[in-house]
Amino acid sequence: MANIKSAKKRIRVIAKKTLRNKIIKTYTKTAVKKLVTAVNAGDKDAAQAQYPKTVSAIDKACSKGIFHKNTASRKKSRLAKLVNKIAS
Repeated sequence: MANIKSAKKRIRVIAKKTLRNKIIKTYTKTAVKKLVTAVNAGDKDAAQAQYPKTVSAIDKACSKGIFHKNTASRKKSRLAKLVNKIAS
């Protein structure tokens, strides 16, 4: 355990940031899962309705530094391919 005051504060700050990151990551994973489930079920309308929400969640996570920009771009690209495949 830290003895120095600033080190104790850093531990508290890191705990808050870790919680925030976990919440945003979980929200993003849930959105992706809903989209993939809709695509696998063959529900074209639900997939197209869920896609913008999922992309928005990924973009927010990227802007907060939870995902690297290339990771976010890759995820969005793969999801777009899934949605486009079911749309055609």
